[in-house]
Formats: sequence, C-alpha cells, structure tokens
Amino acid sequence: MVAVLAATLVTPAPAQAVTTHVYPATRDTYVKASSPNTNYNSQRQLVVAGSPDQVSYLAFAVTGLTEPILHATLRMKTLDTSIAGSTDGGRVFPVGSSWSETTLTYATRPAPIGPSVTPIERVKPDTIHDFDVTHAIRGNGVVSFGIFSTHTDGAYYHSRENNEAAGPALLVYTGVPRTDDTVILAAGDIADCRTERDEQTAKVLDTEVGVVAAIGDTAYEKGAPEEYAACYAPTWGRHKSRTRPAVGNHEYLTPNAAGYFGYFGAAAGPPGQGWYSYNMAGGQWHVVVLNSICGQIGGCHAGSPQERWLRADLAANKARCTVAYWHQPLFASGGRGSSAYRPLFQALYDAGVEVLLNAHNHQYERFAPQTPTGAADPDRGVRQFIIGTGGRSLQPDFPTVAANSEVRNGNVFGVLRLTLLPGEYRWRFMPVAGQTFNEMGTGLCH
Repeated sequence: MVAVLAATLVTPAPAQAVTTHVYPATRDTYVKASSPNTNYNSQRQLVVAGSPDQVSYLAFAVTGLTEPILHATLRMKTLDTSIAGSTDGGRVFPVGSSWSETTLTYATRPAPIGPSVTPIERVKPDTIHDFDVTHAIRGNGVVSFGIFSTHTDGAYYHSRENNEAAGPALLVYTGVPRTDDTVILAAGDIADCRTERDEQTAKVLDTEVGVVAAIGDTAYEKGAPEEYAACYAPTWGRHKSRTRPAVGNHEYLTPNAAGYFGYFGAAAGPPGQGWYSYNMAGGQWHVVVLNSICGQIGGCHAGSPQERWLRADLAANKARCTVAYWHQPLFASGGRGSSAYRPLFQALYDAGVEVLLNAHNHQYERFAPQTPTGAADPDRGVRQFIIGTGGRSLQPDFPTVAANSEVRNGNVFGVLRLTLLPGEYRWRFMPVAGQTFNEMGTGLCH
C-alpha cells in the first residue's frame, strides 16, 4: 500500500456534483410492416427487427432541468427469454411526439426528425442496455424516439406496461463540470527540432481544454535536457502544467531518462519508476500511467515491481471506469507490438479496465475490446488505441492487420480527444489543420 500511495499524484480539483434525472416512459409501443394497420400496444413488449420491419416508439416528459446537460442515455432492458437477445439491438432516432400508443400503426408511424444516434450491435436476454441520446436532448419538454433494426434477428425489450421497474427510462445527467477534468488529449512520438509538425499538433491542444497525455518519445532523439528546452518546450511545452506524461524508449537514450524526469518533475512519477495514477471526472474515472521500457525497471513480467504496483493500484481503485496508457503497444498492425506487455494487459483485463492508450508506432489505430491473448471480448475486453501521431513522423504502412483492428490511418498527424462521462467514454481523433481524418465513437464502462 505504501508503494501505491507514493506513486499516486494529487487528484485534480473535482468536478461539480453531477445530478442524475430519471424519466420513465410516458408512452411506448411498436409497429410492424407486415401488418401496417394493426396497433400492437396490447402485446406489452417492444420489438426491434428488420424484414419485416418492426419499429418501437417511446416518449418521455423531461422536466426540472436547470443546469447544462452533460449526457443522456436511453435505458432499455431485454426480456428474460432466449429469443430476446439479438446481434443487432437497434438504432435510435428522434421522432415527432404527436402520436398515441393506443392507435399508432406502421402506416401512421412518425417520421424521423434527426439522424440516428449511437447503435447497440448486440444485446443479451435479461440485460440492461444503454443508448447514447445526448445529442437529441435539448432541455425540458416531451421527447420521442424510434428504435429500428435491419437485422431479421429481433430484439425484445420490456415495455412500461409489462414491467414498470424494467421499462424504458431516460437518464439525463446535468451539472457544470470542470471541462479540463473530463477530457484527455493524447498522442505520442512528438517533438523534433528538425520538423514543425509538433507545432501543428500543439496548435490542436491550444484550442482544447483537458489533461494532456504525452505518451512517450516526447523529445527526439534522446530526450536530452537540451532537446526538451529547444524542441519540446516551445510547442507541447506550452501545456506542461496540465501534462501527465508517459516515458518512451527514446527518453532512455539519455541514461536513466534523466532529461525526461528532470523536465516533467513530479508529474512523471517517481524517478527510476515512471508509473503513477490519478483520478478524473470528479473521481468517476481512474487513470493509470505505466513505463513500458521494461529493461530499465526490473521487467514487465508478472510479479515485477511495476506489475505488482499496478494490481495493487487497480484493487484500491474505487472508480467505476478506468483508462491506462503507456508508450509501446501489445497489439499493432504496423509491427513493433511486443508480448512483453501481456502481463500488464492481463492486469488491466482482470480489473475491468476500459481503455488503453499507446503510441510508438507513428500511426493511428483503434481496436475492438479484446482479451490479453487477442480474442474479441465486447463485454469485458480492453479497447486499445495507438496514437503515435504527435508530430515526429508518420508510418503509412500496416504490414499485417491484427485481429480486432477496426480503424487504421498512417497519413495524418493529430491528437485523440477522449471524453470521460458517467459510465461512458467518447473518442474523436482531431487532425492538424489542413489534414482530414474523421474517426469518432462511444464506448460504455464495464
């Protein structure tokens, strides 16, 4: 426990308390294309399927909101029957509110009044599932949604009449949090005096608030004190006061990474170790930073000093959601992934960590949630990102696409913006000016 405390940074100032407003559905029913004039409200369930189309509709009366909306979730629970699950849980879209659950039919169904929001690809029976509907909630008033699917394997949800406690609910979170306590701005492989690209990525940081995660290889070539002074300080160094760094392999080209630890000071964790943790989002998120240069710290194997510290830190963590970052990846389509980090990944997986951020490869890559052995695991897996796009150079080639790799780009510099919400995270890659690469999404905490 002493080691855990010694390597834990002071927690940033907490966010203002978040208020959760829960609204049960005031109306809900579904319609069916094969019977376009039939009302199914008496069925006491909500069905979402395709071929034939079966679309569910819900309405909520939102009242009492006095603070800004931070996040909103449509919560649905599947029936406790084997047919309730589906490989496609549906897509939610806002609709007009002038419909009645006792008369609505497929022929009279309301039209969408906005684009569909984040889908749920797979649902299990007797399980709660959350749809992100933040962008559809504007304030107090009646709000209505439709849920549709193109998959023939239908999903079956509780209606409000079938089970009031398990029926649909709209959860709206309000408050005025410190924005810099809910956002991580991440990239690695950053500053080199021979290029101005790190100035371009620094300009992205200039326009964003949040904690800056500099994920290793921060000052080329050797992480020497003079390189930090001449190359890093004028660009990313503008944001030193809000930076929580991870050490990379280039830093150790200076003995004991003395330039790195000297420049970042206490923010880099204890010298000779380089691992530490801190909290964000008012304590709702825990952040773990590790040292991936295993040969310099007694190894990264199970039972190594860092691995023991990591397991103790995660066991002491009371936050629901956790993100970790270190420099070199375990999985990578661009090569240079190393199995040396599997014990660390295993510790994250065992503790239910949601997200891992890496760099080292001068590329962007996003993986689906997976196990330490690379098996897809949408329920408990760790979602890994590689963001080696901080400015040094780019590597456009991906020789062998790794299992579970979802998105890859080796031609654009930029920064990943990771937003930490109650029970959820959102990511968006922000390219430098003049370059285009749109990549964003949402994930739920375990």
